[in-house]
Amino acid sequence: MDGIHDLGGMHGFGPVEREENEPPFHAPWEAAVVALMRASRAAGVYNIDEFRHGVERMVPAVYLGSTYFERWLDGITRLLVEKGVISTEELAERTARFREHPDAPLPAAAPTPAWRSSAPPEPASSFRAPAAPPRFAVGAAVLTRALHPTGHTRLPRYARGKRGVIAAHRGCHVFPDTNAHHRGEQPQHVYGVRFDARELWSEAAEPNAPVYLDLWESYLLPA
Repeated sequence: MDGIHDLGGMHGFGPVEREENEPPFHAPWEAAVVALMRASRAAGVYNIDEFRHGVERMVPAVYLGSTYFERWLDGITRLLVEKGVISTEELAERTARFREHPDAPLPAAAPTPAWRSSAPPEPASSFRAPAAPPRFAVGAAVLTRALHPTGHTRLPRYARGKRGVIAAHRGCHVFPDTNAHHRGEQPQHVYGVRFDARELWSEAAEPNAPVYLDLWESYLLPA
């Protein structure tokens, strides 16, 4: 989807600020968000592609004003409500309680079966056995499709309708565009595609600077 999460090549957001010796977490609640994500995925509540699409559907202004793990929490909350694990009323009640009593002890954790989905747990790897040989060979010139899907996709907006060259074959993997929306895994071959930066961003990009993207086969056409 064309959302605020797809920031590549956009102007006006300033440089990426690096933090020296950045820790994995800046507060205990961030680690709790990671645990929540892993527990709910392990229980089969949603898969990794649904998780990513949940984050992508944040309100743009909220997305831009949120930290990395705040975005995770927003997406997880959206999915848990949609899946019926929790309700908006329960969230509102719990939020109000802790605003009034921020030092109140946390409730006991619900037993694992309360989380268990009828869906099987997500496999540990996205690799799948190919049903057909790869369409493109290393060195082949390709053109990315000019798509504007309404759902989840791993083809960045800045790389649509652009010419590149196949640099590597990455194997056959679950297709995120269908897996995020309960339309099956539909595995496809994935390729490392090399683009010239100026093909992507015109003269604003540095000369002689390659950009590599891993892209699914259906995103690509022969050039």
